[in-house]
Amino acid sequence: MKEGPATADERRTVKVSKYLSRHLRHSPDRIGLALDANGWVEIDALLAAAAAHRFPITRAELDHVVAANDKQRFAVEDGRIRASQGHSVDVDLDLPPATPPAYLYHGTVAARLAAIRAEGLRPMNRHAVHLSPDRETATRVGARRGRPVVLSVDAGAMHREGHVFQVSANGVWLTAAVPPGFLRFPGPR
Repeated sequence: MKEGPATADERRTVKVSKYLSRHLRHSPDRIGLALDANGWVEIDALLAAAAAHRFPITRAELDHVVAANDKQRFAVEDGRIRASQGHSVDVDLDLPPATPPAYLYHGTVAARLAAIRAEGLRPMNRHAVHLSPDRETATRVGARRGRPVVLSVDAGAMHREGHVFQVSANGVWLTAAVPPGFLRFPGPR
């Protein structure tokens, strides 16, 4: 069943979410924000900066985007906001090491498989590799770039060999890299 066209409110929510992601994860300086060492910024400063750069956001809109985002991309605490993960700017999310489940999953597309087989999963322009706790989430992640391919990551074996894992507030598992030997590829080679 095909869903109907998005309402103006839904389109605005998506625009605000993308704006927040861009400026809280990648380019806070573009609108004059300075994130603290852990990626936090005062909500009032964010709203003022957005307004000054011709993208006014109300506090109600911000609260709605934080609460309604199905991926829980943002965290709010003590009058501050930050992106839960995915930063390309230098921040320390101050997440404790965590013991992962036996397997985690990574969604990608077929065009990337040769490089992944050779090099494993690397963080690219982010601070960590993002892994999903289930195949369904990994499938949605991979589908953003085309027909998804889901890789299984032997996180239990990685952990036993000393690889460090962290889990963000929204359930995304993070690790520095996944060597090829810990990956399970679907189908024939």
